[in-house]
Amino acid sequence: MNKDHFPVLSMQEFGESWTPDLNLLYHELKGARQIEKAHKHDFFIIMLFESGNGTHTIDFKDYPVSAHQVHLVLPGQVHKWNFGRKTVAHQLMVSRTLFESFSPSFRFTFAYYRNHPIIDLTKNAYQQILNEIIAVKNELGSKQVLWELIRARNEVIALLVSKAAEKQFKELDIHHTHPILNKFLSLIDRHFKEEHSVSFYAGQLNITPNYLNILSKKHFKVPATYLIQSRAVLEAKRLLQASDLSVKEIGFELGFYDHAYFTKFFKSLTGTTPTAFRLQS
Repeated sequence: MNKDHFPVLSMQEFGESWTPDLNLLYHELKGARQIEKAHKHDFFIIMLFESGNGTHTIDFKDYPVSAHQVHLVLPGQVHKWNFGRKTVAHQLMVSRTLFESFSPSFRFTFAYYRNHPIIDLTKNAYQQILNEIIAVKNELGSKQVLWELIRARNEVIALLVSKAAEKQFKELDIHHTHPILNKFLSLIDRHFKEEHSVSFYAGQLNITPNYLNILSKKHFKVPATYLIQSRAVLEAKRLLQASDLSVKEIGFELGFYDHAYFTKFFKSLTGTTPTAFRLQS
């Protein structure tokens, strides 16, 4: 099991009366709030913005905050925020166990939600999701919490988010992505530290490397190798910003045993060296 090198916050740090069977927390966020140090959670976060301004930074990309948005932060993602005084948001923190029980209700592979974590909502979609979140909040406040009901309402929330995301993903030419590429992205998430070659993933998918490359260029406009490399670079950025590992140790963690080669690899995809990136963060 790999050691986690990030500051990882658990749900018990946010619950006033934490118990091991507490799988979900609700918070209403109002006004200016700032988290300066990037960190990650071992749980899932869904945030529904009634109003807002400021910035939410997820995996090193800044997203402007505005009304009628839903923000998703998956377990393992690095984030921080700087919300303005006009912010009003409803937040659900969901344990990994509960999240995994309803995650199939998200209709697209999580690689898409990870890369596009902010979804704009119509007034109707916002109200539908808000109704479910408030219902979850009310159930949590009951004397005897019915977790089956909470899980069912989370499934509805996931379906409503997916419905809202469908239009956004269609515009990004994601909705009609080949099923093989969905599996490819999932495999990358599992193996990117150890496996850097297209041939490995093609073998797992029972297709040729050339065909995998053709599919990737057709649907994502980039070679298959780029998708593998980009995932490794994302993890390198996370470790550079939120861990105390040396650049050499980070390279080793990601399967690069030559320090000079790792530095050259990182710079070729980011335009800067790992050391320079760390100093900028």
